[in-house]
Amino acid sequence: MPSTDYSLLLVYLTLFLVFSAYYLRRRTRSQAHNLAILDQARSAGYVEPASLHPKIDYLRCIGCGSCAKACPEQNVLGIIDGKAHMLDPSHCIGHGACRTACPVDAITLVFGSEKRGVDIPFVQPNFETNVPGIFIAGELGGMGLIRNAITQGRQALEAIAKYSGKNPADVLDVLIVGAGPAGFSASLAALERKLRFVTVEQDSLGGTVAHYPRGKVVMTAPVQLPIIGKVKIGETSKEALLAFWEKVASQSGVSINYQERVESVTRDAERFLVKTTRNTYQTRALLLAIGRRGTPRTLDVPGEELSKVVYRLVDPEQYRGQHVLVVGGGDSALEAACSIADEEGSTVSLSYRSESFSRAKDKNRARVAAAEEAGRLRVLYRSQVKSITADRVLIEQDGVLMPLRNDAVIVSAGGVLPTAFLKEMGIQVETKYGTA
Repeated sequence: MPSTDYSLLLVYLTLFLVFSAYYLRRRTRSQAHNLAILDQARSAGYVEPASLHPKIDYLRCIGCGSCAKACPEQNVLGIIDGKAHMLDPSHCIGHGACRTACPVDAITLVFGSEKRGVDIPFVQPNFETNVPGIFIAGELGGMGLIRNAITQGRQALEAIAKYSGKNPADVLDVLIVGAGPAGFSASLAALERKLRFVTVEQDSLGGTVAHYPRGKVVMTAPVQLPIIGKVKIGETSKEALLAFWEKVASQSGVSINYQERVESVTRDAERFLVKTTRNTYQTRALLLAIGRRGTPRTLDVPGEELSKVVYRLVDPEQYRGQHVLVVGGGDSALEAACSIADEEGSTVSLSYRSESFSRAKDKNRARVAAAEEAGRLRVLYRSQVKSITADRVLIEQDGVLMPLRNDAVIVSAGGVLPTAFLKEMGIQVETKYGTA
């Protein structure tokens, strides 16, 4: 072999070794970083995802890292030993971009975990339940993200439009229950498709979003809104988002019956009879776009019937100068506690039964830690409310009872899924333990 060929071979070999060394070094550093995040999450108890999250098939996974790159959140997914792993499950909020990005279909989106079950109504890919003609979209089906709920509302209406046939004049094509992100999107889609529909909402436009605390920052993303088209809204406030929806409602002319609640649903031949607090409707299809809270979860302790006990925070300013107890460990509880702690003269305690706020977003946990360090908030882990009186609450922590001075109690312990309402209609409700 000529010397020039040996020289070229040597150059190529050198380049190969240099790039290989660079790749291995980078991979080693990346894995060390991922392991540190994983260890930190485990030591802090942040091992449970809040809702919908990825389940990785390690036999299929090729460790390409596409899922981690596609995830809009930080430090949720990373590569360890050549396979994708969830590093901090509590950061995951169910975007689902990881599943779309995976080139080998190694990711399935699931609800719950082996330790914590989540009740989810049975819903087919076209959003129809096991009861023909009844559809579910949005938060009730486990999709809490505003962007996902809007998309589901539109897609469910597309399926309903195919399902609907020629109906008598007194029979609706669809009755939409709820005017949150999913229900509002579905209403616009029904209007766009010229369907005969009615939308009822027991409260006001926005559904659960309307009940967020004043000034709460909400995260959305570019989304396709029927009639309007592509909407580009990033991080914004609850008030700004609701103002935008009200503007859309006004411009589109969509009609929504507010302060009207569904009382019963019965089947009659090929139509449903839906009785509300104001009317009785006949409809060929029914779309449930209601929230998962249903009835707020109570504490079941003496004194909970007092007027100072509420189940959501509307305006932190009303608690200025008061002694307040917030109960719960999710995002709504942490946000409520921090918002009230920011009010002048307030004294805030946050009671949670577990060791850590594993279900809350990282930014809310950081906010709680900062407020606690500044002395504006007292966190009581492993604690439970035992009783409530006019000016006190009795808390048990690690077996020790302690009375706290108190003017108001805010219970942010989530809600009880309206299972009875669903089962009355014949809808199956499944408890998911890390399954799709």
